[in-house]
Parts: sequence; structure tokens; C-alpha cells
Amino acid sequence: MGIAVQFEKEKLICAILYTDEQLAESAIRKLKSAYGDTDAESASYSFSEISPYYNEEMGGTVYRRLISFAQCRNPEELADIKTLTNAIEQETNPGDGRKINLDPGFISPGRLSLATTKNAGHRIPLAKGIYAELTLFYARKNWNPFPWTYMDFKLPQVHAFLTEARTIYMQQRKSWLSSD
Repeated sequence: MGIAVQFEKEKLICAILYTDEQLAESAIRKLKSAYGDTDAESASYSFSEISPYYNEEMGGTVYRRLISFAQCRNPEELADIKTLTNAIEQETNPGDGRKINLDPGFISPGRLSLATTKNAGHRIPLAKGIYAELTLFYARKNWNPFPWTYMDFKLPQVHAFLTEARTIYMQQRKSWLSSD
């Protein structure tokens, strides 16, 4: 019989889709207020060049940035974190439509998981109408996609950011495992 143990802390990240840089900065300030300082931030890139999926809904060219937070957290918090990012979206988006979309997730030694409100066969219900999606897995020193992995999460620059955040996380993890 297996024995349930406490989950190991993981690296919190957030993928930010936006059409308005000032609104993105406002959302990032709110995220930092809730989850502390960041330890890695990607350059912005055009999501619209990869997919026009959000162009109409968000009213223009859509960009993506990724950030990771210095403080690692219990992955049990993912549903609560997504609930808070949804509230930040509502506070930040102006009355004339959606201009920002926040997708939090966790990096562990072997995976990237993202939170979503959309159900699908490959998503696991967590709580409060929030699902977890295994988006990428890490093996043989590379991030590897699944058939459902979002197109931009297959890009080299996204993998480079995730590798940077994972490297920071693995150093943090080594520190707390050696102190036990």
C-alpha cells in the first residue's frame, strides 16, 4: 500500500496574454502583490502570429509574456490561484472587452501544468470549476509536447524561458532538500 505524503513545492508561473501593455503591467503588479517577486520574465512575443484565436475576442494583436515567481508553492493551491487570476482579469479588463488573460501553472522537475476553466478529456478537475492540464513534460533535458499542447508552448523561446525557470526551481529544490 502506498502512503500519501505532502506534495513537494513547485515553481509558480503565469502565462499572460494581452493586447494592452499597460493593462499587462497592472496585472503583473497585482500578481506580485499576491505571490511575491518574480525571478524570471520572458520577452513578449506575438501570439497572433502563431494563432489568431484570441484576436477578435481581445480586439487586436495579442502578445504573450511568461513570468515565474521566486517563492515556490504547494501545487494544491492551483485552483485557488486560478480563481484569483480570474478575479485579477475581471478587475484589470476595461468595460470594452477582454484585453488580458492570465493562465497560472506550476513547473515541477518533470512537467509543466496549467490551470484552466475549460473541461476536456485530458484535463483533471481540481476544485471550484478549475481543471489542471499537463501541458509539457520534461525528459532528456528537453520540454516535450502532447497532442493538445498549445502551439506557442512548442516554441523554442517558450522552452528557453521554462528551462530558465526550471533551473532556478531545481536550485531552490536542492537547497531545501539538502536542509532536511
